[in-house]
Amino acid sequence: MRLPEVERGDGLRTRMLIRVISMALGARLPDAARVAFYHKGFVGTALGAWTQAALRGPSEWSVSERELMAAMVAQWNSCTFCVGAHRAIAVHGMDKAVADAVLADYHTAPISKSLRATLAVLETITVRPDELQGDQVGAALAAGVTRGQLEDAAAVAAVFNIVTRYANALGFDIPTDAEFDKAAGMMLKRGYA
Repeated sequence: MRLPEVERGDGLRTRMLIRVISMALGARLPDAARVAFYHKGFVGTALGAWTQAALRGPSEWSVSERELMAAMVAQWNSCTFCVGAHRAIAVHGMDKAVADAVLADYHTAPISKSLRATLAVLETITVRPDELQGDQVGAALAAGVTRGQLEDAAAVAAVFNIVTRYANALGFDIPTDAEFDKAAGMMLKRGYA
């Protein structure tokens, strides 16, 4: 059940900010941003900083690759909102056909061995965490993934295994593809924190 304050904002300043951003976007402000504005101590500040570090901090992975990892974790967690939002951001830095192929089946998508091996680790962490074994991590390292890349990918998986669950629990509205694209442009400029 969504609280009315999440929808409209919990104070005059927040309500005005939601209206201004929605007008600038030419679309309804996505629910993820609305929740971030709701009582910042609830999830806004801490979760925003963590997401910013995981998706925009220094990394050997590109922003698009990390956004695609977020979309994959969302897909494994059946979070339609997060799949759409993070796919829309990922395709600003990679071919749409490649992103869609990864989301359809990363095993056969035209991606590097290192990204494929990393996604296999993330799938296990997300779907079957008790099954993660050293040999799977060893296979990723043998495919050329560095320890730093694995740590960065695990950070993306950790934060999105939380984000997708609260997005599903709060029943985020699903924007149109055009609205996702507009919001993606804003997220690339603004970031998460």
